[in-house]
Amino acid sequence: MMIGLEIHVQLPTRSKMFCSCPTTDAEGPNTHVCPGCLGMPGTKPVMNRKAVEYGIKLAKMLNCEIPDTMWFSRKVYFYPDMSKGTQITQYENPVGKKGVYYMNGKRPIRITKIQLEEDPGKTKRFGDQSSLVDYNRAGTPLTEIVTEPDFTTPAEAREFLRQLIIDIRHTIDLPDDGERSIRCDCNISIGKERVEVKNVSGLKNVERALTFEAVRQTKVLKAGGKVERETRGFDEERGVTFSVRKKEYESDYGYIHEPDLGLFHIGDLARSITIKESPAQTAARLSKEYGIDGKTADQIVSTSIGLAEVFEMIAKATGSVKTAVSWTRGAVSSNWKAFEASGKDPEGIAGILKKLEDGKITDVEADMELNSYMTGRDAAAIKEQSADLSQIIDGYLDAHPEIIEEIKKNEKALNRVIGHVMKETGGKYSSSDIVSATKNALNSRL
Repeated sequence: MMIGLEIHVQLPTRSKMFCSCPTTDAEGPNTHVCPGCLGMPGTKPVMNRKAVEYGIKLAKMLNCEIPDTMWFSRKVYFYPDMSKGTQITQYENPVGKKGVYYMNGKRPIRITKIQLEEDPGKTKRFGDQSSLVDYNRAGTPLTEIVTEPDFTTPAEAREFLRQLIIDIRHTIDLPDDGERSIRCDCNISIGKERVEVKNVSGLKNVERALTFEAVRQTKVLKAGGKVERETRGFDEERGVTFSVRKKEYESDYGYIHEPDLGLFHIGDLARSITIKESPAQTAARLSKEYGIDGKTADQIVSTSIGLAEVFEMIAKATGSVKTAVSWTRGAVSSNWKAFEASGKDPEGIAGILKKLEDGKITDVEADMELNSYMTGRDAAAIKEQSADLSQIIDGYLDAHPEIIEEIKKNEKALNRVIGHVMKETGGKYSSSDIVSATKNALNSRL
């Protein structure tokens, strides 16, 4: 089985790729349009510099070669959602090519290229066979990241996409409005011919679509049939793919250089742009520098890059990686959302745990101080609540000593304790308080 992905990412620019129309939500259909993005005679495209900068940042994050000169092409695209009959995209010389992305910091996935292009409009179909077209989206800047067919299972493709989306959002400060702002074309071949499943949104759906196709193509081949090279759609409700059209070859699109845009010399711009360490790189570095396992590093980074920074502060302040891991995964992560909203100085967290490490306060006192500092709640009320919760949790753990061993093997066993306490307390305490108190109680026993 060979699987490759084409990932379309909408770039967070304020205006469209080749005109000044806004990319924000429109008050109605066909209101954020102009002669330029509709391709009317006499208009010419003008490049959005910010889109190029975002493209270069992503190319660098993907370890791509960035050429000194890039240009655009016209792709013949006769479809109602592209009123000008062509799409401006990149073909021969994109913003980046020949990259590599390391899954879990180790597994190399080859990146064929990353190209800049404009999005088409949106067609809405109705049951009476009529259709309406909304061009508000036409011209929205996209990058398309194309991988080599390096994935061998649908689950592996899903995990790659999960990690990549986190890194993309961090690199270009893409708002976290769900997985659906990123669409994916999934290419899969069991035999000789490749089938493309277009415009799949969501990690789960990518795995479902690929799994369905793997089974379908296998059945066709086992029955002595031939898998057709084609483009298919994905029905999320039924979890099945369906034929859309016979797959075109690249030569069918009749690419020509886009004469209205010319050449772009991006070498100096690319050399002047630096990018932040990506979450995947941060996880790999934490694992290497602090000697923690990759899964733990990934969990910390996946929660928030800010949490990873606090982990490093705690480790340096206390001089104990064990303390940093234990408290970061426990009380600190449990109260993290409230802390992020507070805008307080993260050094305060490290200061409390420094007092613990120096023996000036106990574990229980450290937990209460952290809870109060991170959430802004009254310390006396937290102390009273903490005592009640600790009594319930300790009572359960004393009665079920076997669960300690289970948690050592599988952290999900922690949910048994949390579930019992939530049921026992009947909604009296917030879930974050229960999780924090449970983790602290377990830390002293593990």
